[in-house]
Amino acid sequence: MGNVVRHPNFQVRPFTCYHFGRFFVNFSTLKYLNQKIAIMKQKILVACCALLVFAACNSDKKTEEKTASDAATTEVQDKKEEAWVPVDSATMMKNMMEYGTPGPMHEMLASWNCTWTGETTMWESEGAAPQKSSGTAVNTMIMGGKYQSSKHSGNMMGMPFEGMSIMGFDNATKQFTSTWVDTWSTGIMTMSGPWDASSKTLTLTGKTPDINRPGKECSFREVFKVVDDNSQVMEMYGPDPKTGKEYKMMEIKMTRKK
Repeated sequence: MGNVVRHPNFQVRPFTCYHFGRFFVNFSTLKYLNQKIAIMKQKILVACCALLVFAACNSDKKTEEKTASDAATTEVQDKKEEAWVPVDSATMMKNMMEYGTPGPMHEMLASWNCTWTGETTMWESEGAAPQKSSGTAVNTMIMGGKYQSSKHSGNMMGMPFEGMSIMGFDNATKQFTSTWVDTWSTGIMTMSGPWDASSKTLTLTGKTPDINRPGKECSFREVFKVVDDNSQVMEMYGPDPKTGKEYKMMEIKMTRKK
């Protein structure tokens, strides 16, 4: 191929470089380039991770901002709904008179004024043998015909028994409310519920402390039905002491005493 002229400072170093056409690539150069590429990859990876974290944080921030915004909107709406409406003295007096004036429901209560005799049947639990007793109830309207006081006396489970209730119809809630106290307890039971004119039935519900489970409450339901002018039936439902399921625990059949 002819004589090759070599530069005096040029030396061939076997196995230290590759010859690609006109280019000579030294191994040290390749190593340097690989390191540079690796560093660039690391930087790109770090940058991508940072972008992902930023996007996630930004998304969480937007979610928190939206939640805060929704909460603020709800609070503003609640405040708008709860905004106090000024009432003049004439309107206040009118509302008070309407609230305190007996109506048809109070007249119905008054129609029950008399002495009633009652035959009571009680069950200690679902399927237990019934225990029967008798007593009387005296109903009287009080406080200008706005409430009915009912005083009960008799024997129950072989022991003397006294109880008293005050029943009223609330013109604002359109429901009856009854409070009950008796010689068998030290608490006051409060129940409330609507009157169903079609079935002539008053259904009252409430809660009372569960003396068998300290700190707990149990629910009661009373169904009072007007059979006719001289007959009424009251049924009491509560939790079965064995299962906790609601069962019929008491029934009182009342007859107007003539």
